[in-house]
Amino acid sequence: MPSDTPPTLSLRAPPPALSPRSPGRRDSRRGPTAADAIHRDLRAEIVSLKRKPGEPIVEKQIAEAYGVSRTPVREAVLKLADEGLIEIFPQSGTFVARIPLGALPEAGVIRKVLERATVRFAAERATRSQVAALHACLERQREVDADGDADGFHQADEAFHAHITEMAGYPGFWTIIQQAKVQLDRCRRLTLPVPGRMRTVIAEHEAIVEGIATRDADEAERCLIRHLDNLQITVDDVRNAAPLYFSGNLTDGTDAGPGDPP
Repeated sequence: MPSDTPPTLSLRAPPPALSPRSPGRRDSRRGPTAADAIHRDLRAEIVSLKRKPGEPIVEKQIAEAYGVSRTPVREAVLKLADEGLIEIFPQSGTFVARIPLGALPEAGVIRKVLERATVRFAAERATRSQVAALHACLERQREVDADGDADGFHQADEAFHAHITEMAGYPGFWTIIQQAKVQLDRCRRLTLPVPGRMRTVIAEHEAIVEGIATRDADEAERCLIRHLDNLQITVDDVRNAAPLYFSGNLTDGTDAGPGDPP
C-alpha cells in the first residue's frame, strides 16, 4: 500500500555563510600583510633619505631580505609609485623618485591652509594639560637636538604638529597633511643636518606654543606662517646644494619625462 508521505529527497545542505574570518571574505580586521610591512619600511627609508633619490630599487634583494616572494615586494613598489616615491622605467629599472619641484608649491599651500586653521582652533580651545604636552614635545626636541639625532628630531617635530591638530579637535586633518607633504618631508630631512637648523625650528615652535598658551590665535597663526615660510627658504638652499636629488623646476612644474631615468 503506497504511503501518503512523499519520498525523502537526499539534498546536500547549503554551505554555511562565510564568517568574517572565512578565507572567502577579506577580513577588515586582519593584521598587516608582508606587502604592508615592506611598503611601510620602504616608505620610511625613502622619506628619511636612507634610500637616496635616484637610488635603484632591486626587488629581488628586498624579497630575499624579507624571506618572501617578489609578489608582495612588487605590490609595495607599485603602491609607492602611486605615491610618487618610486619611479618605474620599463627599459631602465626601478628607482627612488627624485623630489619633484613642481609638486612642492601645492603641497606647501595645502599644509599651510590646514595648519593655519588648526593652530587658531588650538589657541581657542587648548587646556592647560594640552599646553603642558606641547611643552613636553619641545623638551623632547631639545634632547634630540643635543644628541644630533636628525631622525629623532623629525619624529618629535611630527608629534608636535600632530598634537596641535588634536588640540584643535580635528585630528583627521593631520592625516591629510601627512599625505600632502610627503615630498616636503624629504626636503626637510635634507635641511636638518644644516648647522643650527634644529635650534631654529625649536625657537619657531616655542613662539607658536606661546601664542597657543596665551590664547592669542592671531599671534599663533603668525608664528606658524613664519615657521612654514622659513622652511621654504631652507628648502631652496638645499635644492641648490643637491640638485641631483630633485626633478623639474618650480616655474612650470615639469618633471623628467617618460623614459628619462634618474
